[in-house]
Amino acid sequence: MEKRIYLSSPHMSNEGYEQKYVKEAFDTNWIAPLGENVNKFEEELANYVGIKNAAALSAGTAAIHMAFKALDIKKGDIVFCSDLTFSATANPIIYQNATPVFIDSEDETWNMDPKALEKAFEKYPNPKAVIVVHLYGTPAKIEEIKEICDKYNVPLVEDAAESLGATYNRKQTGTFGKYGVYSFNGNKIITTSGGGMLVSDDDEKIAKVRFWSTQSREKARHYEHKEIGYNYRMSNIVAGIGRGQLKVLDDRIEQKTDIYNTYKEGFKDIEEIVMQPIPENTRPNHWLSVITLKENSKVKPLDIMEVLDKENIESRPVWKPMHMQPIFKEYDFIKVTDKPVSEDLFERGVCLPSDTKMTKEEQERVINVIKNLFK
Repeated sequence: MEKRIYLSSPHMSNEGYEQKYVKEAFDTNWIAPLGENVNKFEEELANYVGIKNAAALSAGTAAIHMAFKALDIKKGDIVFCSDLTFSATANPIIYQNATPVFIDSEDETWNMDPKALEKAFEKYPNPKAVIVVHLYGTPAKIEEIKEICDKYNVPLVEDAAESLGATYNRKQTGTFGKYGVYSFNGNKIITTSGGGMLVSDDDEKIAKVRFWSTQSREKARHYEHKEIGYNYRMSNIVAGIGRGQLKVLDDRIEQKTDIYNTYKEGFKDIEEIVMQPIPENTRPNHWLSVITLKENSKVKPLDIMEVLDKENIESRPVWKPMHMQPIFKEYDFIKVTDKPVSEDLFERGVCLPSDTKMTKEEQERVINVIKNLFK
């Protein structure tokens, strides 16, 4: 069988940047959770995205949780949340005993629909926060969404887990709202194997998040705790990997963009296949290249995924919307079209291999396997 082609697997730098920083941690015996790599990774990532401060945490999910805690979200509070996303966006709402209300997508970006968001504010005028996702690395209509949030004086949290390095009007995703969240999970555009980052211009709140995330230990000789704490801080070893990966982020964005453009060119003669759109004034990071099939297509997403699987090629459906998930079925869902856009994208979409280690020949193999279905 041919070598497996992955959806999006970890890709360490050819220059060995990651090993250099990890070796420094070993050489100084600084294997403890915190250290120079953690401090520097926070500083370097904050500088890259153009924001004042960052807290390096154990996961993007932990970063979302800490954002909600910093916003004092609690039982009885409502949080508006993107519907088309991975469950990690919504789960921390439940951690805080709050109530999610899911907001449908729109066709131009596949992200939260500002019109549906306005409708949600009409129904629930006093939510505690809005969390918006930049799906598959494509920026949402973030300026429009922020304008709506500002009008109602409600804080905005950006789940930029998939969109590190993507920009809207040359401004980095994750820096428009009160808080931004990045993920360094193994499949992301850069990885620390596991980890995340919370960013904000609010220095005081980021300092507080660091405190909560190190078990809320007070400055005392003994172990003193006045608040509930969490074991959420990133380790010094993991942060070393992140520092090395950050050096190749721009290269990875370039590679992911090339993968997207190669698919677009490869499928240009198949009218049933539509690539995820690139909105005006945005530069996606193209974390994943995603297609939808037109409704009249005789070839269905499952046909594509099954034939790729037979060829040892990994692919996936588009995220199953939150309002369709059994665990979230009791919560409200706001849409402006008869059929939810998120549901439609889930039914017609396929995430294609977007691995930056994939060769041109391997990507051509993927394209040809799919094209043969349309003959």
